[in-house]
Amino acid sequence: MLKILFHLLGAIQFFYGCYYDYTYVKIPSTSSAVTPFGGKFKYLTYLNAMLQTVYFTVALINDIIGTNESTPSNKPLVRRIKDTLFSALAFPLAMFVGISFWAIYAVDRELILPKAMDAYFPTWLNHVMHSNIVLFTIIEISTSFRMYPGRKFGLSILSAFMLGYVIWVHVIYFKTGSWVYPILNVLNWPLRIIFYLFSLGLVCGLYTLGETLNRSVWAKEVEATVKSGKKKAK
Repeated sequence: MLKILFHLLGAIQFFYGCYYDYTYVKIPSTSSAVTPFGGKFKYLTYLNAMLQTVYFTVALINDIIGTNESTPSNKPLVRRIKDTLFSALAFPLAMFVGISFWAIYAVDRELILPKAMDAYFPTWLNHVMHSNIVLFTIIEISTSFRMYPGRKFGLSILSAFMLGYVIWVHVIYFKTGSWVYPILNVLNWPLRIIFYLFSLGLVCGLYTLGETLNRSVWAKEVEATVKSGKKKAK
């Protein structure tokens, strides 16, 4: 029951954050802090909050009609989707968004969330989008077991998502002449490439971190699942 309530809270919280941001956070098109092209969907923060909403909803459905057993005889589709979604996207992206946002904010907030946006983007929403995602993700990996997919498969999904987002950022730039994030304005092209490669390396490292944490917290369950898989293979 506690797991159901936790997943329900996560789904409601991130859904409401997305809904409030989309409906009520209206930044004037004359503001130098943002370009209207792409709307909310140009921000990795918003895309990640949508992803977390989907994940916690899938986790809630799995709690109700699926299974949380470590080695079910027949793992339902919703459980397989839940495990892969968390491993390949939800965990590394939540950690990446939280860590990168607050790290840049600590150095110079004008590079990531200009003070001019404070009048439109409330503090509580900032914490839902950039703080709670990390907290809920850490609680989730500590309280729900999942079997990570093969590392090559998981990293391929994550890398494809990140590459797609970088392409989207550049579509917006070449369409409007404005970068989604102010930090990209102060970097030249060689430094931007280094920044992208560093970001990719960081998010892939966070994938590996999640895999390691999962294996440490759920060592017995991982071992039982591996043994069960070997028996079925025979």
